[in-house]
Order: sequence, then C-alpha cells, then structure tokens
Amino acid sequence: MTTPPSDQRPARSDRSPWNWLLLVPIVIPLITAVYNADEPRLFGLPLFYWAQLAFIILGVASTTIVYQVGKRRNGR
Repeated sequence: MTTPPSDQRPARSDRSPWNWLLLVPIVIPLITAVYNADEPRLFGLPLFYWAQLAFIILGVASTTIVYQVGKRRNGR
C-alpha cells in the first residue's frame, strides 16, 4: 500500500495547543520539592500523601479538559 503525497494527506486533528496541558500532571509530580514535607496536614494526612491525591485529581481534570476541547473541535 502506498501513502499519498503530503499535499493529499488529511490534516492531523491532534495538533491542538491544548494537548500541552497534558504535560502538567506529568511534570508537577516530578518536582519533589513542591510536596516533600510533613506539614501542612489535611485531615491528619501529611502533605506528601494528600498532595499525591491532589495530583490524581489534577491529572483527571487536565485529561477531561483536553478531551472536551478536542471533542468540540472535531465536531463530535
């Protein structure tokens, strides 16, 4: 099977600048200085533990935003 010339290929729909938002939940947890502490405590949990839970929420929120924006742009 041959590929069509580049001028006949359909435009890629995954080139949205919103996709950069997906780097946030990857990069933020890698910066350990942000959450490498015992205080403040939330419901008795040290910062390290509740920050990890917050990173999960951040990841879900970022993914949801990118998905919803992409869904609107593609007309679904």
